[in-house]
Amino acid sequence: MKHTYKITGMTCGSCKASVEKSLENIEDVTNVEVNLEKGEAEVNMNKHISTDILQKALPEKYTLSEKQEKNVFASTMPMEEEKSKLQQLKPLLLIIFYIATASVLLHYKDWTWSAFMLDFMGLFYIVFSFFKMLDLKGFPESFKMYDPLAKRVPAYGWIYPFIETALGLMFLMRLKVEIALIITLVVLGITTIGVTKTLLDKKSIRCACLGTALKLPMTEATFIENAIMIVMAILMLLNIF
Repeated sequence: MKHTYKITGMTCGSCKASVEKSLENIEDVTNVEVNLEKGEAEVNMNKHISTDILQKALPEKYTLSEKQEKNVFASTMPMEEEKSKLQQLKPLLLIIFYIATASVLLHYKDWTWSAFMLDFMGLFYIVFSFFKMLDLKGFPESFKMYDPLAKRVPAYGWIYPFIETALGLMFLMRLKVEIALIITLVVLGITTIGVTKTLLDKKSIRCACLGTALKLPMTEATFIENAIMIVMAILMLLNIF
């Protein structure tokens, strides 16, 4: 097994050699490689050796500590592990609930499913694009982590919030609804492919559906959210044609 440790106190080649020799003399240590510039030591061992034993083997001028592995998503998704999925997704669920409620209230006196779905989709796009607009620099980086098109065409991640805004206005204002529905199927279809692959690979990344303002994990809820919009778009197209 291999472990990497931080070593402080090393200032020259002699220090490097001293640390390597001291650690190699420990029983069950098979190899030691010290990087003076990084202040690190990579130790290969037959079985786990505590940091206390490693520290005692070194001269007093050197301090050894186990290197903390950095999670590549830690800076973008600092969530408490003890939180349940439901707690983590609470902001997303509340937003969808309010969008659905507003869509119902707009038509409760003169109810039609088509009007409800168009307003739901319009409000969905407007609200979700708003959160993406809050950090137009950070969103593309998060988005391309799972969207296949954004990975290949970085510019797509930059214009995506504006596409959502335009689609939202088209649905709410009933402008070229057929075109908006087709674009919805294409755009969300591509994203859903990426979401599905991420979930199947069990990768721990942040969902960019609400931009970077809210720290949301990529879960089945993201897939369901996209699926609802895709199903609505299909139903509306079938109703139109």
